[in-house]
Parts: sequence; structure tokens; C-alpha cells
Amino acid sequence: MEHRIVLGCSGLHVSPICFGTWQLSPRFWGNVSQPDIIAAVRRALDLGINFFDTAGAYGDGLAERVLGEAMAGTKRDKIVIATKVFHHFHADGHRYPDLSASYVTTYCDEALGRLKTDYIDLYQLHSFDPLTPLEETTAALEGLRQAGKIRCYGVSNFTVEQFRLARRHGDYATCQPLYSLLDRQIEQDLLPYCASEGIGVLIYSPLACGLLAGKYDGSENFNDLRAKDGRFQGEMFKNVASAVRGLEPMARKYGLTLCQLVLAATLAHPAIHCAIVGIKNAAQIEEAAGAMGKTIEREDYFEIRSKLQG
Repeated sequence: MEHRIVLGCSGLHVSPICFGTWQLSPRFWGNVSQPDIIAAVRRALDLGINFFDTAGAYGDGLAERVLGEAMAGTKRDKIVIATKVFHHFHADGHRYPDLSASYVTTYCDEALGRLKTDYIDLYQLHSFDPLTPLEETTAALEGLRQAGKIRCYGVSNFTVEQFRLARRHGDYATCQPLYSLLDRQIEQDLLPYCASEGIGVLIYSPLACGLLAGKYDGSENFNDLRAKDGRFQGEMFKNVASAVRGLEPMARKYGLTLCQLVLAATLAHPAIHCAIVGIKNAAQIEEAAGAMGKTIEREDYFEIRSKLQG
């Protein structure tokens, strides 16, 4: 069954669960099976998920190439692709921030080639570039839109004041911030601002790198970026894992897995339109898709928040 929402003033009709591809960034996640990702993308399409998020930073273009391969043969007008620009890449592996007009334009053309498409639905600034005036960046984005290479544009990882500044210069329609039921800082400023302006909000890391997925007991070890993340170490890891497990009776009440319960509760926030979930295989997207269209009662919603915050 398809579930579609309108992504704020972008006008894009998307599934509330968005397929994320950050896991195709070897420097953070090691080597992930590309055939498994491709199979998962195609399974997502079968499940009614039409929204896919990637970025140049994910494997220096690797994620875009894999997504482009996975999308081969699909009806382009049935899918919504979002990618992001920020890092200027070089053959020797070094990179640096660059939202200059020339790079924003050049990178778009390169991304189109990797994605094997004629246009990008949502082109986002991956972070704030302190050296490039937003007037310059925005002029390039408008030029790309007028040329038909992008449908709309937005930002990621901007503070509320950076976003206000951006919107003084152009039609920034979406915002992609970090948010989970453990990481709720943007509820104080960014989310109210986006709600007041009708901005489409697609949050990333809703499961806190898997910490809220309900599959850990706090004793596990990791060989990816989580090996240096304090939340996945010692008593903190055990306490959060125990808190998530403590939600099992509530998950059973709704006929959901723990992962689905957390995603449904996350999407309950009225300012949040979509949750980007990092997917490594078909089973993971099948589970995440089960959260779409589910509602959580007010009392239970606040109990979930309380339990996870300790």
C-alpha cells in the first residue's frame, strides 16, 4: 500500500520513509555489499517507497553511482531522488567545502551522470559554507532549476539562523537536520521555524545509527564509526539498549517491531514529514516500511520519549 505526503512547500509527493544511502560511505561504515543495497532499493520500490536520499560525500560519489545502477529500468517519474553538494573532491582523496556557483553547477552535472538521470528532484546544500555568500550559491541553484536540471532545492545541517539567511536569498523549500528521539535539540528552534514557514523536513538518523532499532543488548562491539561513539560504549550503551527493550510491551500493543514503533513515534511530530533510514539489505527496508501510516496515542508518545531520555 502506498503512503504519500507532500514534502512541505517543495510540492514533492514522497513516502514518509526515505531510503538513505550514507552506509555506502566506506570511511564511516566499512565495505557494505553493493548487490544487497541494489536489491534493497528494488524491494523498497515494491513496498511503495519512492523517496531516495544520497550525497556526494557518501563514498565520494559511490552512493550516487550505486543508486543510479539500482534505479536503472524504473519509471523516472515514479521516484524522487535527493542528493547533496558540499565537498569538493580531488583524485588524491582530499576534499574541502565548496558551495561556489561554479562548483554547485559542475557537481550537479557530475551527479546527474552518476545517477543516470536527466534531473534531480531535490538538490541540497549538505552543510554551511562560511566562505561563499549565499547569494552566489542561490543564484547557481536558481540557474539549475531554470535549466530543468533540478526541481527544487534545500539545505542540510544548517542552524535555524543559517537557514533564515539562506531563505532571504532564494526559495529553499526543505531542510534535512539530524533528529531522533534521543537527539531532539531542533525542537527548540529549527522545527518551529520550519513549521511556521511550511518547510519540508526530512530528518536523518532517526534510529541514532541503529541504537534505537531494538536489536542490541549493550554488549556488542563495532568496527565502524560506532566504535568511537560513546553512546555505543559501556554503561551508556547498556542503559539505552535496555530502555529501548523496555518498549516491547508497547510495540506489541500496536503490532509493531521496536524499530517500527520508534519510527512511527518520530514521524508523529507535526513538523517532520519524512524519516531517512539507512538501509543495508532488503529485510531492513521491509521493516522500516511497516512504520508508514501508523499512529501512536498521545500518552504513549510521551511515554516513549520519557523512557528513552531516562
